[in-house]
Amino acid sequence: MSVSSPCVGICQLDTNGKVCTGCFRTIDEIGQWRTASDGLKKRILKTARDRQATTGSCKKA
Repeated sequence: MSVSSPCVGICQLDTNGKVCTGCFRTIDEIGQWRTASDGLKKRILKTARDRQATTGSCKKA
């Protein structure tokens, strides 16, 4: 079973231009997604969830 993309269709970068405000992935993480192994995708998802938790946002990642 492959890992689904966390994209929620809100493709907008934060004020620093580095993190998507919809899925909380960085530009590099988004770029890696298509070719990433499931293991790397899971790590990216965890990092994005952690990043979301530190921002205090209520959007889902």
